[in-house]
Amino acid sequence: MVSESVSWLPIAAFLVPLAAGTLAFLARRRGRLLAPALALLGSLTVAAIAVVMSLRVAAGEVLTSWGNELRVDGLSALLVAVIGGVGLLTSVYAVFYVRRPELLTRVGTDAERRLPAFYGLLLLFLGTMVWGCVTNNIIMLYVAVEATTLTSGLLVAFYWDRRALEAGYKYLMLLTIGITFALFGCVAVYAAAAATGQLGGREALLISEVAKVARLVPSGTALLAVAFLIAGFGTKAGIAPFHPWLPDAHAEAPTPVSALLSGVMIKMALYALARTVSVFYPGWSKIAVFVVALGVFSMLVGILMALAQDDLKRLLAYSSVSQIGYVLVGIGLGTYLGCYGGAFHLLNHALEKALLFLCVGAVIYATGGRRIAELGGLAARMPITGGCFVVGALGIAGFPLTGGFMSKLTIFLALGRAQMWWAVVLGLLATFMTAAVMLRAAYRVFWGSGGAVAAGVQEVPPGLWVPMLVLAGACVVLGVFPQAAHPLLDRAATALTTLGR
Repeated sequence: MVSESVSWLPIAAFLVPLAAGTLAFLARRRGRLLAPALALLGSLTVAAIAVVMSLRVAAGEVLTSWGNELRVDGLSALLVAVIGGVGLLTSVYAVFYVRRPELLTRVGTDAERRLPAFYGLLLLFLGTMVWGCVTNNIIMLYVAVEATTLTSGLLVAFYWDRRALEAGYKYLMLLTIGITFALFGCVAVYAAAAATGQLGGREALLISEVAKVARLVPSGTALLAVAFLIAGFGTKAGIAPFHPWLPDAHAEAPTPVSALLSGVMIKMALYALARTVSVFYPGWSKIAVFVVALGVFSMLVGILMALAQDDLKRLLAYSSVSQIGYVLVGIGLGTYLGCYGGAFHLLNHALEKALLFLCVGAVIYATGGRRIAELGGLAARMPITGGCFVVGALGIAGFPLTGGFMSKLTIFLALGRAQMWWAVVLGLLATFMTAAVMLRAAYRVFWGSGGAVAAGVQEVPPGLWVPMLVLAGACVVLGVFPQAAHPLLDRAATALTTLGR
């Protein structure tokens, strides 16, 4: 039994990091110590609020604020928990990482003055992502997603050299154009809901209310709105063929930002897509078939592109295009089992991909390089980093005893139950290719002999490997004890499958 409760938690979840980020900008003169402290405190607060909200939602509550303008159900709570957890670990990592050597080297003598801006943008990025996950207003959802583009775009270009500026420009241009289609879709949904005559002006903006009348929307309007939403939010989520911005942005951004982009931001965009499109599922089963086909296409395109990469960060970026396809397939089915598997893979991929990017950052920190051909034999000198990378690689590949195996298995079972055997076959093919790509990279970087490793290379400081160990442990725990996440995943899947019913 689900009960609605008015709570201040959804408000605090996004206002606290926004306020802390603003303060980090305003306190630049004392930013050397204050800005990183604010980053840690702000991200810790978000994580703590996320835990409290998740426990309450798992127990059967739906939290609302501001007259239902903010609403946290199972799916929202899951996303906020992912943002809070990965955001906290990434912030801890960033505090130690940005001191040496990548950011300070590429930014140059201006680095010390600009570091407070980095922490401020990081907090604003977290705050806007949380805002998008707690809003119940379909137009504010678009605004929040666009706000994440602006804050993350400045982080992508933070090095301010030619490569970073080119990646930042491409990122902002393609996402701004792409997300405009989402605005058209959101406006179409609002107008169609208002035209039914069942909702007042303000009520037609609330997603939870729109879902109740979606079956009354004319078929042409519904299909047009869905097309706009998939093109818009799909671009932000990095779904093929809307993904060209993703490899450059992930590769050229500071590594902690890459971890947030791949581990969290594209999931938040997919959340926006699922939250809006799923209102039409009960009456439009053909939409589910199209979304599943798009997800399978993304799986294959992403991993085929990853096969050709020598740059570790670009390899992981293309892998994200492939893995987001699994989440899209699960949620796209619209069944309870499919949505459960999609939500579970969203959680697993957030942990695994954040872990892998942090491991690559540790390699860059220790060696200054990130090309597979230039690296080799690092396992003996960086055993913790090597072990964590292997755990992440096995999880992404879907090996047993990892969370990735359990979520992919759930998605394939859901596809089988829906009689979509063609999707099962292609999904398994993508999974085998993922295993080949990730294990090949792990072997060549940490046990291969092709590269030249400097004699002074050693394991990174604890400030870097502790967050990696926490993420690696979470990947294994979710593989061995998947029931640990069941209460929240059950609420998330239920929220999706009952939204329009």
